[in-house]
Amino acid sequence: MKKTHFLLCFFALVVAHSASAASPKCDAPEDHGSTLKVFHIFSPCSPFRPEKSESWEESVLQLQAKDQARLLYLSSLVARRSDVPIASGRQIVQTATYILRAKIGTPPQTMLMALDTSNDAAWIPCNGCVGCPSSVFFDAPKSTTFKSLGCQSPQCKQVPNPTCGGSACVFNMTYGSSSIAANLSSDTVTLATDPVPNYTFGCIQKATGSSVPPQGLLGLGRGPLSFLSQTQSLYQSTFSYCLPSFKSLNFSGSLRLGPVAQPKKIKYTPLLRNPRRSSLYYVNLIGIRVGSKVVDIPASALAFNPTTGSGTIIDSGTVFTRLVTPAYTAVRDEFRRRVGRNVTVTSLGGFDTCYASAIAPPTITFQFAGMNVTLPPDNIMIHSTAGTTSCLAMAAAPDNVNSVVNVVANMQQQNHRIVFDVPNSRIGVAREPCT
Repeated sequence: MKKTHFLLCFFALVVAHSASAASPKCDAPEDHGSTLKVFHIFSPCSPFRPEKSESWEESVLQLQAKDQARLLYLSSLVARRSDVPIASGRQIVQTATYILRAKIGTPPQTMLMALDTSNDAAWIPCNGCVGCPSSVFFDAPKSTTFKSLGCQSPQCKQVPNPTCGGSACVFNMTYGSSSIAANLSSDTVTLATDPVPNYTFGCIQKATGSSVPPQGLLGLGRGPLSFLSQTQSLYQSTFSYCLPSFKSLNFSGSLRLGPVAQPKKIKYTPLLRNPRRSSLYYVNLIGIRVGSKVVDIPASALAFNPTTGSGTIIDSGTVFTRLVTPAYTAVRDEFRRRVGRNVTVTSLGGFDTCYASAIAPPTITFQFAGMNVTLPPDNIMIHSTAGTTSCLAMAAAPDNVNSVVNVVANMQQQNHRIVFDVPNSRIGVAREPCT
């Protein structure tokens, strides 16, 4: 009872902080050119925010459970054989943490789609969908530019588990605890003011479970059906985003498309390619510093290995950074030592380094090849809104799966401009407050 009393939801700040301020102008036109507004799923402008406020403990454990499922997904991707072009039969579990406005069809219909750097295909719930967890559907017959793609279309060979019972190419996939069946389709998709004609996506006809993002998903991976591939001539396979902090009133960030207007003064690290799962954004993490000390991590815990899928990826869908056990243990132990051996350490679910009193956390620096990223305190600790409880916002990779991937997650990316420069095979990171 005492534990529940002081473990109050840090996401309560989303509701309490938002309610105490002026209501945001959610209907105001905020997208300009190739720069789109991005807001958190719990934003006052989001139709997906929880109807009831939850305790800090409930929210963190819920997010952590979804992270566990996502880690299973990422682990399955890197371990899967490469004999299927677009990861046929994959298990996809993601958290719709950040969403953006997309206009689909002619005349345009607005959908709020989750963005994800570890997924390729886009899909949206369409009118008549059975079991879709949404009150907003894309009405395909009302679009004059909508097309249903047949089984002979080249795109049909690039989707998971295609079937051709009729004239349309239908694909099936699982998504967390959900499964979906979608007709392969195309239509004009507009992000900000840039229309992309004949964009290929899945028009969901049937869904089970509640894991599917309510208004669909936009994949920002590197596969042939990803947004990057389908807009290569327009945006030159280059984009960046800034994800807002959980503390932001409106949770407004931005997705910037194309090489123009990307930051000039920014450090880069090379992108690595895993031919077994070429969509994921692998980078070379060579060390981690806690305070002034580079912690002792076995080289094998950070090494990139295309055969096993081990290494480090940048991912927008996982909430809390996960490190393979030897790496996490080294970081955690040095973190605790620097906070102080006489300070009581508690745990919360999978978070094993929590404090009931205020602490001064040491800095944590990810050392990539050619680039260091030092995290500020807000990217390191989860804080309750009432009381002084806080937890180290990182954890070990699940020990119930053979997970060999280190995942740099979105909480550690918040308030940074992350540039994905695929033509030059590099990722850049720079501090940029976007709250």
